[in-house]
Amino acid sequence: MEPIAPKKHEWRRALARSRRPNRKGPVEGEERPRRPARGAGPKPEGGAGLPVGAAGAPAAAAQRLDLPKREGARPPLDAPRVLTVRESEDYALIDSGAGEKLERYGPLRVRRPENQAIWSPRLGASDWNRADAVFTGDTDEEGTGRWRFPIEPLGETWPLSHEGLSYLGRFTSFRHVGVFPEQSAHWSFACEAIARAGRPVRLLNLFGYTGLASLLAARAGAEVTHVDASKKAIAWARENQEAAGLTDRPIRWICEDAVRYAEREVKRGSRYDAILLDPPKFGRGPKGEVWQLFDDLPYLVGLARELLSDRPLFVILTAYSIRASFYALSALMGEAFRGLGGRIEAGELIIEEQGEEPRLLSTSLFSRWIADNA
Repeated sequence: MEPIAPKKHEWRRALARSRRPNRKGPVEGEERPRRPARGAGPKPEGGAGLPVGAAGAPAAAAQRLDLPKREGARPPLDAPRVLTVRESEDYALIDSGAGEKLERYGPLRVRRPENQAIWSPRLGASDWNRADAVFTGDTDEEGTGRWRFPIEPLGETWPLSHEGLSYLGRFTSFRHVGVFPEQSAHWSFACEAIARAGRPVRLLNLFGYTGLASLLAARAGAEVTHVDASKKAIAWARENQEAAGLTDRPIRWICEDAVRYAEREVKRGSRYDAILLDPPKFGRGPKGEVWQLFDDLPYLVGLARELLSDRPLFVILTAYSIRASFYALSALMGEAFRGLGGRIEAGELIIEEQGEEPRLLSTSLFSRWIADNA
C-alpha cells in the first residue's frame, strides 16, 4: 500500500518558495554561479562536467604523483552485500518494466527510462498514465530528451525532501532529477558513523553532484568539502543548501576536477576522516581533463588512501553503468587499504518496488572500507 503523500496544494506552496533566487556568494574555483537555464543540467553521474563530445580539446595529461606501494594485510572482505532501499514518504518505486520505471517523489509520480528493467510491468496502462511527469525522446546522457506533463504544467524545479531535509529536484534534459534514491543506504551509514564518532569529522565528497550527501553529512555534524567539475551542479548544490536551511553549516563548495583537487590536497598535507567517491564512467573536468573510470579509478583510490587522517572512519566508492563486478571494486580497495585494518564491504545498491511480491531493481555497484572504530 502506497504511503500517504503530502497534498498537492501544499506541495504547490512549497514549489513557490523553492523558486526564490539563490543569493549565495561565489564558490571556490569559479565565478558567481548562475541559475541553470530551463531544461539544462550537469551530467548526472557524480558531476562529470562537460558532456561527452563537448567543445574544447582535453587538457594535456598531468604528471601523476608517485604514491607509495602499500604493504601489510588486506582488510577482510564481507561480500556480497545487498543494500536495499524501500518505499518511504519521500520516495517509492511504484512499478518497473519494459525499460521504464514509475517512481513517486513526495506527491508526484515520475515516469522515465530504466534499461535494467527488462521484465514486464505489474501495473496496467491506467496506472502508468497517471504520471505527473514523463521523460520522452533520446535516452542518452547528452541532454537531448524532453519532459512532458500530462496532467498539468510543472516548473523546472520542484521541492523534495529526504528524512526531513529539504532540497530541489529539477527536470533535466538527460532524464535525471538531481537525486539517486538508492544512495540513501550510504547516506544513512555515513551519518550514523559521523554521529557515533563524537568528535569533529572532516569529510571529502568527490563528484558530489547536487549535494545531498554533503548536506546530510553536514547536518550530522561533519565539516564537508564538496568537489564537482560542473558549475551547474555546484550552483544547484548551493540552492539545495539554502532550501535545507543549512547555510550556517561548514561546507566548502569547490568547482574543480576531482583528481586534480585530490592531488593538491595530498601535496598540502590535508587529511580527511571520511571520503565519498561517486565517479562517472566517463567525464571531462572544467579545463578539459578527461576521466576514464577504468584508467583513472585506481589512481584516485590511491589518492584517497593518502588523504585519510590518523583516525579515519570510512571510504565509500560507488560505480554506475560499468561492465565489471563489485568483486573488482573490492579487490582494488583491498590493495589500496593494505595494512590499515578495518574491513571492506562490497555488493550492489538495490531499490525494492512497493506492493506485494516486489522485484528488486539493481542500480549500481559499491565497495566501502570501514575502520575498526567506525
